[in-house]
Amino acid sequence: MFESSKVWKVKSLDDWNVVVAEILKHFPERRIYALYGEMGVGKTTMVKSFCKLLGVTEDAVSPTFSLVNEYSGDQKIHHFDLYRLKSSEELLDIGFEEYLSGNTICFIEWPELAEPFLPSSTINLRLELGEEENSRTIKTN
Repeated sequence: MFESSKVWKVKSLDDWNVVVAEILKHFPERRIYALYGEMGVGKTTMVKSFCKLLGVTEDAVSPTFSLVNEYSGDQKIHHFDLYRLKSSEELLDIGFEEYLSGNTICFIEWPELAEPFLPSSTINLRLELGEEENSRTIKTN
């Protein structure tokens, strides 16, 4: 059973690390995160903060063209950007189910196509533009 939904506010670039630390603390045993939101809302910025807090020393970048990037930190991390995919078959062709069944942390941008394959334990993070300039609201489920 899933916990009640939670809301976080990001008001500046510095707030991302604070919010991500709270998310990791709130969901300590979870390893799959689906990031929803329109273009430019901060999904990749959020993944960069996750990676930094999870011990990744290299710069996390959007895998828009490669579809998946792998990072090494405290644990192995896979960062997906499914924006360009058109079908479930393309998703299966990259071995998506194997990534999910592994023991890695997965961050999935544009996860709509992947929803049928995501386990019920997936943390859904919905990012929205805030009312103030550069602010964001992040909601779980």
